[in-house]
Amino acid sequence: MDVYVTLGPDQESASSVAAAAEDAGFDGVSLGEHLFFHGATPNAFVALAAAAGATSRIRLLTSVVILPLYPPALAAKLAATLDRVSNGRLDLGVGVGGEYPAEFEAAGVDVRTRGRRTDESLEVLQLLFTGAPVDFDGAFTRIRGEALQPRPVQRPGPPDWLGGRKPIAMRRAGRFADVWFPYMYSPEQLAVSLAQVRAEAERAGRDPSSVRGAVFCWGGVDDADRARSRREVVDTVSGIYQQDFEHLADRYLLHGTPDDVAARVREYRDAGAETLVFSPVGDGTRRDEIVATFGDGVLPHLR
Repeated sequence: MDVYVTLGPDQESASSVAAAAEDAGFDGVSLGEHLFFHGATPNAFVALAAAAGATSRIRLLTSVVILPLYPPALAAKLAATLDRVSNGRLDLGVGVGGEYPAEFEAAGVDVRTRGRRTDESLEVLQLLFTGAPVDFDGAFTRIRGEALQPRPVQRPGPPDWLGGRKPIAMRRAGRFADVWFPYMYSPEQLAVSLAQVRAEAERAGRDPSSVRGAVFCWGGVDDADRARSRREVVDTVSGIYQQDFEHLADRYLLHGTPDDVAARVREYRDAGAETLVFSPVGDGTRRDEIVATFGDGVLPHLR
């Protein structure tokens, strides 16, 4: 099982955190983004470019880019450039967003169109990543015989990671996703939804086995103190999402000793997750301690 770790909100440390993650044996680093939501959040393409320059092996995942905020040709250019500067290590995670409509308004995008824009953008990205001239006349995008150069290193392009919770998200993933990538899911939900996404892929004329499973989990780990770990995770995630996660912690969040966390991650693996994206709680040195404990105490159990 591959394990990625999120970089955290401090964009100034993206290079050093990514280099440390590579040295610790993680398979990738990831970073999400918002314009104005969840506090200080860097742009994923820019911060991951810094991470690319400090590493040579690990994958780089946008987790996730809010795709409808970008003109698709611009998103294609940014993704292709990041794939090239990293020598083909980009995983392109995208989402529709919408949790904070004010950032859509600020970007000049009608939040009510986010789903249709995302579908259209994914189609355009696939066309542009071929490097061939593209003619496209859609509801939001017009391209007249233009070719994206240089194209990405990966062929046919960086893998698309898509998540969500609703049937429409599963249909979208069935059409476009290389990886089904939900968050705030139990292992049971992951197994059911992955089967649904693969059924949608088959209906779309794709090989259902080509869609891999992954999951994003907030979490923490402590060598000896289960209660401390649980409290840290609940307090942090409750603050981020502005709701009490006390009654949801055992269902959605990773916490406990290294053995506890490894056992729970194996449940996700058995449910179909080939990749775990671990988002550690904590700030500063405490976050570093959690990542180090995960690397030393959990990773060896997942190989």
